[in-house]
Amino acid sequence: MPSAEESSRAAQLQAQLERKFQTYLDKSVPHVSQRWSAFACVALVYLVRAYFLKGYYIVTYGLGIYNLNLLIGFMTPQMDMTEDGPSLPTSGNEEFKPFVRRLPEFKFWYRSAKSVCVAFCMTFCPAFDLPVFWPILLMYFIMLLFMTMKQQVKHMLKYKYVPFSWGKKQYGKGGTGGASADAATAGLKKDNK
Repeated sequence: MPSAEESSRAAQLQAQLERKFQTYLDKSVPHVSQRWSAFACVALVYLVRAYFLKGYYIVTYGLGIYNLNLLIGFMTPQMDMTEDGPSLPTSGNEEFKPFVRRLPEFKFWYRSAKSVCVAFCMTFCPAFDLPVFWPILLMYFIMLLFMTMKQQVKHMLKYKYVPFSWGKKQYGKGGTGGASADAATAGLKKDNK
């Protein structure tokens, strides 16, 4: 049985490791493309391992279902846009409310990466290599993916929201929002002369 001093040292070491890990996570927040690239590499390593082992179909299926669930949470608004609930502004005097996800992008990435790492570790335990006919699992997953995405797209079209945005919208010629204002100012200066 470990002594109190040894257990307190172990608890301090664990807390120190958790703080260091959280620091690295916090530093990775603004680096979206690098995080997703790292996720793609980890997922590819998992898929290559599962392919060469020719097994662990249940683990891969569970991983796919879990990540599909995360994707649905990522694409769904936080507030339900039902007929009685909040809606998008229809006139200029209504307040604009931006799209807020049910599952933020960072949590989506973190949970997805964590799930792939857990599935990768499960491939080292033969107890998870259950004999199944994998084409049925693949067909069921594709059918489930199609039905849930169809339902999600219908919801998006019905309530007119887009869960993806790529940067700030720019107006004007060539992305220079102030070009027309500069031209108008130059025209005023010419008229004043």
